[in-house]
Amino acid sequence: MHGHRHHHGHEGRLRFHRPFPNRQELLARLESYQRDLEQEVADVADLIEHLRGNDQPQQATQTV
Repeated sequence: MHGHRHHHGHEGRLRFHRPFPNRQELLARLESYQRDLEQEVADVADLIEHLRGNDQPQQATQTV
């Protein structure tokens, strides 16, 4: 018996199990992938801003 293993948690990667999707399906997948990447970039930017922002108030609080 040959079972197919589905790897969940890799939604950000584009994988095609059929020969190749038609143009509309490819476009839909690429747009979804782009939204995922944009959200990931926004999350990283928020984290950077948070980490940079935390340094300044802590120093200001310590000096006051």
